[in-house]
Amino acid sequence: MKPYSPEQPERSEIAALAGPMVLEFGTNWCGYCRAAQPLVERALADYPSVGHLKVEDGPGRVLGRSFRVKLWPTLVFLRDGQELARVVRPTSAGSLAAALDRITA
Repeated sequence: MKPYSPEQPERSEIAALAGPMVLEFGTNWCGYCRAAQPLVERALADYPSVGHLKVEDGPGRVLGRSFRVKLWPTLVFLRDGQELARVVRPTSAGSLAAALDRITA
């Protein structure tokens, strides 16, 4: 399981990304985040061309606030830096697959 990175890219860097990307907000100690990891990893395995960036969120974290993150994990599905879908606290493969289909279509 890849840990959430404390490094915070600038919102402008995210907006400049080309192609499909999943931006995942959470923390390494969050129970919901840990429980969702197998589901997220399985879903992403079917989409090898999709980038995945795990960003540590919390008080004072500007990037999470700019995406209005309220609960963890929050997965923001982007294509060319634009949000096309969002899944909060995923519990099913279907919700992740639908969002991934949206950014890879």
